[in-house]
Amino acid sequence: MKDGFVKVCAATPDIRVGDCVFNTENIIGCVKEAEKNGAKLVVLPELAVVGKTAGDLFFQRKVITAARESILKIAQEMGDIIAVVGFPFEHNARLYNAAAVLWQKRVLAIVPKTDVAEESRWFTAPSRSVSMVKIGEFGVPFGTDIIVRDEAVREIAIAVEVGSDADMPIPPSVYHTAAGATLIAHPSAAVQLAAKKDSAEAHSARLDCGYVTAYAGEGESTTDLVYGGENSIYEAGELLAKGGRFTNDSVYSEPDLQKIVQKRIKTTAYDIPLGEYLTVNVSLKTEKTALTRKVSAYPFVPEGGELKERCAEILEIQSMALKKRLVHTGAKRITLGISGGLDSTLALLVAVRAFDKAGLDRKGITAVTMPCFGTTGRTYNNAVTMTKAVGATLREVDIKKAVMQHFADIGQNPESYDVTFENSQARERTQVLMDIANMDGSLVVGTGDLSELALGWATYNGDHMSMYGVNCGLPKTLIRHLVEYEADLCGNEQLAATLRDILATPVSPELLPPKDGEIAQCTENIVGPYSLHDFFLYYMVRRGFSPSKIYRLAQYAFGDEFDGATILAWLKVFCRRFFAQQFKRSCVPDGPKVGTVGLSPRGDLSLPSDSSWVLWQKEIEELEKR
Repeated sequence: MKDGFVKVCAATPDIRVGDCVFNTENIIGCVKEAEKNGAKLVVLPELAVVGKTAGDLFFQRKVITAARESILKIAQEMGDIIAVVGFPFEHNARLYNAAAVLWQKRVLAIVPKTDVAEESRWFTAPSRSVSMVKIGEFGVPFGTDIIVRDEAVREIAIAVEVGSDADMPIPPSVYHTAAGATLIAHPSAAVQLAAKKDSAEAHSARLDCGYVTAYAGEGESTTDLVYGGENSIYEAGELLAKGGRFTNDSVYSEPDLQKIVQKRIKTTAYDIPLGEYLTVNVSLKTEKTALTRKVSAYPFVPEGGELKERCAEILEIQSMALKKRLVHTGAKRITLGISGGLDSTLALLVAVRAFDKAGLDRKGITAVTMPCFGTTGRTYNNAVTMTKAVGATLREVDIKKAVMQHFADIGQNPESYDVTFENSQARERTQVLMDIANMDGSLVVGTGDLSELALGWATYNGDHMSMYGVNCGLPKTLIRHLVEYEADLCGNEQLAATLRDILATPVSPELLPPKDGEIAQCTENIVGPYSLHDFFLYYMVRRGFSPSKIYRLAQYAFGDEFDGATILAWLKVFCRRFFAQQFKRSCVPDGPKVGTVGLSPRGDLSLPSDSSWVLWQKEIEELEKR
């Protein structure tokens, strides 16, 4: 439960229709197994105590009484785990398709199903108001508007949605989540049909909640229908675990309820009229939940076939954005610096697409290579070859003399490879680009990316500045895939080979002289691996997680690639630089947002340039002491 993770289980027991004794023993077995495996919530199917397909057996007094006794027996077996069990419940001469919520020998609540149109032969629709009923010696709340909340870990807030209630035009879960529920327990008994789709994904995504569905399975009557199981656990639209079809099994995962709460903090969409909700408090034992769920080391990069689709979509967004800027300004030309590195390569490829969309001649793209002290033959040749291959105009401006003159003017020792030595080159390059753009009436297209913006890895008023930044919404880990995507599709062997060599080149600003003709300055050796920084960026900005939680997730995601000390050291660098470099992000050029994380001060990140990082610093220092 630490960091908001809670282990949950969706279980389908073996049953016999109408055999409450057999069913009860198997339900208890499922509950005990779930508790043994560390689950704090286990959800069982709709009407599991009797069987969804019991038909007119529901009218039998023997069955009604046995079902009630079964719930009481299951309750007596309960430990530190909450169970949601479906059963028929009689109250005031009415029969309800209900679910009992059980914990530590107690019946906490009974939640009735609302949508009983197809079951009206047996069951009654309840009112929404919560009343008190008696079951055994327990006086318990009865109604739909009930939330079970843990007193210690307040993110654990469980509500119940029974069966086809989930398919109503306005399902109860809408009101549950608006009232603060983070986990929806869904005991169900959906009929297994060919091509049946699970609606739980859509519900969990739309409502930003954890959604745990336990379906009826083998053991139900097949007189007319088949119930095929296929339990599922979702978190805000993301599938965490899914059971097999036609298999009675238990599935486990750990929804991140802290993530859900953080997402909701950023929206007012949950401010809808509600009735009076009853909160039932429990005190679960607070433990560190062992994670079995997948945590991707590359949260910005989709997996499988979705990656190519995402690359195509991003390139369309970037090129459409640049085309709009060209059309709006009436510009027929653009100017960009081309270094032979990843970022400027992608900017050039995007410019080519934009010019094609606008019906402009690619010769209007002026790619300027500006060799200086750190330029290597490899990057220079790649820049030249690529520019010629796409049909853009290549222009070379050697800036060594200009920079040396500048050093003489300001009294900089050219043998001192300090920040002035580096930044003077970056600012000279930007001046060259801006002045060429003035000469031919073009727009300067920036090449800097999201990862660099997060770290402030740009020279203020140097490569930090342009007239439009096409890469500003893209992290470095995703840019690699976009360039690779273009290499695969370009249809030009020379261009494809050049792009692949650029992908294999170490990331470097090339501001320090080469050593034996090779790049002497590797960015990731200075500021840290971009894989880690992009991971930190996603979870800090997108999720709002604390350093300790980000550290925990990074250890889990990167496995043996980085040890804990290395991860923590670079996390400290990231947090320090993220806050210290905000002044650069407060005045960045326009550029398109392409994903869920953006750093533009005009709508994505409203952060004072002089805000303090002391809270993050102290937490990281506490982690360093452990």
